[in-house]
Parts: sequence; structure tokens; C-alpha cells
Amino acid sequence: MSASEAGPEGLDVAALHRFFESAVKGTAGPLHAELLHGGRSNLTYRVTDGTSTWVVRRPPLGGLTPSAHDIGREYRVAAALWGSGVPVARTVALCEDASVIGTPFSVVEHVPGRVIRTQAELECLSPAETLHCGHALIDVLARLHAVSHRAVGLGDFGRPEGYLARQVRRWCDQWERVGTRPLADIERLHARLAAVVPAESGASIVHGDYRIDNAILDPAEPSEVRALVDWEMATVGDPLADLALHLVYRDPAFDPVLGGSAASTSHRLPHVRDLAEHYARVTGSDLTRLGFYLGLGYFKIAVIAEGIHARHRQGLTLGDGFETVGQAVPLLAAAGLRALNGKETPL
Repeated sequence: MSASEAGPEGLDVAALHRFFESAVKGTAGPLHAELLHGGRSNLTYRVTDGTSTWVVRRPPLGGLTPSAHDIGREYRVAAALWGSGVPVARTVALCEDASVIGTPFSVVEHVPGRVIRTQAELECLSPAETLHCGHALIDVLARLHAVSHRAVGLGDFGRPEGYLARQVRRWCDQWERVGTRPLADIERLHARLAAVVPAESGASIVHGDYRIDNAILDPAEPSEVRALVDWEMATVGDPLADLALHLVYRDPAFDPVLGGSAASTSHRLPHVRDLAEHYARVTGSDLTRLGFYLGLGYFKIAVIAEGIHARHRQGLTLGDGFETVGQAVPLLAAAGLRALNGKETPL
């Protein structure tokens, strides 16, 4: 593909090449691009000039929840974490001028490695490797939560005071934007969460979408995380919300969001209780209020899934596996109510 030819949908490669020539040092020639995955979150492309390889990220087509697809936000947090001990890709360039390719976008170095998205891919690991990988992800999450957001220049990145109450309001507001049908359990879950918001357990950088397929692993040693990716939901907030969301992704109710076989829902990974206890041991955190955080995590993912479902109905998703996403929403809402009622709390 030459720089003047059409690229994958959602990416103007000729315009991107012009930007690279002025903003990305060492660009050696025409760019070739391929869509890695798209539609569920920001669109991700592998871009190469034949010598170097980068990853370009842009918001999804027709995004209905703009605050959930903030390219500048994910770029800033990745740049801040470089050198902190939390594995991230090195940032290269941020373009917030929508006139360049039609939308803001970011460029980071490509990190080679293994990304495990499906249960079939997870089954390539031995039971011991799977166990160690699950615990390693918790260790990296704990390492992230131990980073001082002020020390890495993110003192103004979020407002930790009142974070939980704002999250409850925010995802209710997002439901009003993206909802395609009335769901009584969503309304009940929101009302219950709003009535029992606890004080924050602390303040840290939170990833906001922490699961196994948002980590690039060493191909030979899957317990080694080479880079965490997809930072678009990152902020400074309550670390237990980050943990709980990771645990929610273990629920088979999440399966339809990723086409029916999400790696995070595999029974081969450590049990939710095991993961929660491992986090508590590493961090010293008190998890007695974990039921609230789990309920909030289910609420958030249900709303995000409904947004994906809404974009798919409008023909605004790229790739496969979107037909089942809408099925997850009522399952997630019902699971959130059970978790909030203490019926499925892992501790």
C-alpha cells in the first residue's frame, strides 16, 4: 500500500503519512496499516513504514459516549507511567487536531508479545502458566495502584474525592445516552448503588478497563506483562473499583460482549475469591465493602455494552462478533444486583 492509497476503514493513511513525516522522527517511507481490533473501544491499528512499527489509536466510529473515548487522556497517563515500573508502551505522538485525519489520534511504539483474547488462546497455556498469569495481572494492578499520581505528574488528572458517587451518576447519564430499551434491573441497580455509596477506600491511578486481553504478555513467559494497553478509561480514583471491575470480567455474563468466548471468563484462570485474596495480601486492602464495588463494576460494563450494542445497530462498528453484545446487558445488570445484595460476593 502506498501512502496515497486508501487504508483500513477509519484511518486516512495518506494524511497519517503526512503527519508522521513532520511529527514522528525516523519515518522511513510510505506507511502500511491494518486494523488490529475495533468498535468495542478506541480503534487500534498497527502501522509500519517497513522499518519501524507503531500503534495508532482513534475513537470508534459514531461514539455515543465521548468521555469514554478520550485519546488525550489515555496518551497522557501512558506517558506519565513510562519508567514508573508499570509496563506501558512508549508514547510517540498525540494529535488532537481533528482536521488531520478526521479525529484525534495517538501514536505509541508497538510492543511485540502475546495478547490472549479468547478462551481457545488461553488453553494454549499450561494450568501452571494460567495460574501464574492470573496472579501476575493482580501484581501489576497492585503496582499501578502503588504509584503516586502526583509524583508522576498526574496530580490534576482526576478528582478522587467523591469519585464513587460521580461514577454512579456518570454511568446513569451514559445509560440515558445509549440505552436502546427499558431495563428494570438497570434502574434498580442504579438506585441501589446511589443509596449505599461508601467513602472512598483510597486514591490511585486506576486503569478503568483492566482484564487479561488489555495486557501484552511475554510469549515465552506469560506471567511477564510487557505492557498494559487501552488506557482510555484511566483516571485517579478508588483502587478497589479497578480491582472489582477486573473481578467482574471473570463472570461468564461478560462473554457475549467479546463474541462468546472471552478469555477473562475462563474457568482455567484463578477463581474470583483467589484473585481478591491475592490483591488483599499484596496491598493490605480491606475488602469488606467489595459487594458495592462489584455492583458498580457490573453497572459500568452493562452500560458500556449497551453503547457498543447501540453503535452496532447503527452500523458503526468494525470487525466481527458484535451480534451478541446486547445479550450481555440484562445478564450483567442482574449479576450486579446479586453482587450488591451480597449473594455472590467473593469474600
